[in-house]
Amino acid sequence: MHQVNTTFEKYRQLIKTAFIALFTCAALTSYSTIRVPNIIGSNMVLQQKSDVKLWGWGEPNEKVVIITSWDNKTYPTVTVTGNATWELTIKTPVAGGPYIIKLNGSNSIVLTNVLIGEVWVCSGQSNMEMSGTWGLQDIKAELPKAKNNNIRFFHMAKASAPYPQQDCIGEWVICDSASLRTFSATGYFFGKNLNSKLNLPVGLIQSCWSGSSADVWTPDSIINNDPILKEATKKIAVNGQVPNIAGYVYNAMIAPITNYAVAGVIWYQGENNSHVASIYQRLFTSMIDAWRGAFHKNLPFYFVQVAPFKYQQKNWGALIREAQTASMKHPNTGMVITTDLTSDTNNVHPADKHDVGLRLANWALAETYHQPGIVYKSPLYASLSIKKDKAIITVDNAEHGLTINGKQATQLYIAGSDKIFYPANARLKNNQMIVWSDKVKEPVAVRYEFSNTAIGNIFSKDGLPLGPFRTDSWPVENEYKFNTN
Repeated sequence: MHQVNTTFEKYRQLIKTAFIALFTCAALTSYSTIRVPNIIGSNMVLQQKSDVKLWGWGEPNEKVVIITSWDNKTYPTVTVTGNATWELTIKTPVAGGPYIIKLNGSNSIVLTNVLIGEVWVCSGQSNMEMSGTWGLQDIKAELPKAKNNNIRFFHMAKASAPYPQQDCIGEWVICDSASLRTFSATGYFFGKNLNSKLNLPVGLIQSCWSGSSADVWTPDSIINNDPILKEATKKIAVNGQVPNIAGYVYNAMIAPITNYAVAGVIWYQGENNSHVASIYQRLFTSMIDAWRGAFHKNLPFYFVQVAPFKYQQKNWGALIREAQTASMKHPNTGMVITTDLTSDTNNVHPADKHDVGLRLANWALAETYHQPGIVYKSPLYASLSIKKDKAIITVDNAEHGLTINGKQATQLYIAGSDKIFYPANARLKNNQMIVWSDKVKEPVAVRYEFSNTAIGNIFSKDGLPLGPFRTDSWPVENEYKFNTN
């Protein structure tokens, strides 16, 4: 019995040794295989007519060969560097597909069902993140007809990091009732309209985080080298639901995709910077420039102005909307106004994401894709002149004139040098508003929708709302001022 046990023990040790050797070989083999980040995968959409990067990791000196099915081209062999990384640029044709991309090294990777089209990043906070799981009726109505092989989603998992990351969690999927239910509603309606009007595939990358400030989406080097932005970042509320350190979300949710060729960005954020609205233009445009630098492209940035809402402090909403309007001065940007797309100012999450997505798409169709005949710019305040007891407001983007939805203008106020505002009357003529009040004999300033919850009723005759504005620069209650010296 002792001999049997001894023999069995020797046999068990032999088997154990064999398994260790087998797993060691497997581990060694796995280290020598080429790999790609998650953003590169089957079902992806690659930017059309572009120099597109494919990249990944492997064993140093390993050879990587890439073959693309749209032209049956075998690209020159690329060698994995001493840092265990490789990168190759391929040329994409006009929109089409599906195609196959083969990557051959010590192992093979076959990417299937790849489309060539237009790729957009959908980013921001909760209003961009809102999906069918939030109970949105416009998404519920879409689900039975959601299947569309020419719309693809990459839904990035939330992550943060102190340093820029090389990979993120997510995968490319085809738009259908299951994938749409959890994807950004604004992003979907944006992409659906592009797909319909351009008749080509659209890839949408969702990278957003509810409750996030623009600071965490901005590289920390930008924040820390600007004393004003650095001071403002210290005022981000710590709530346990989102990072509050500059750059942490950028590092994990933007940096990993900056090698991926995209057409542009749509952005829906601002609420969590409303308490420091006076520096938002500075912060937001710095973030835009940082992203453009990282993507090595002058990306179009189309963003959404926050809707009327009962903010924690008076004027916060008015001030952040004012800062967003000012951000439109930055090159290659555009803003969707949403004052008319909310029915409940107690809810920071307006349910109408269909029209938001449509208005964003119209900006892209007109400005990025140069399609004619699209009405996409809301009328905006341009100038003020005074004629006796009347204030003359001239607006841009109202070539066909203005109209009042109702008997008289609402949320329109006028003041004299005493800075006391009174409800105003208005008469419209072409792209001008003649504004007055019997209580103001010598007008100095006019404000429209300048409060947290104001919903006005002045539109262009093309149907887009007049943007909120004020003609004065007087200090307002709860406006945080930074030392700019």
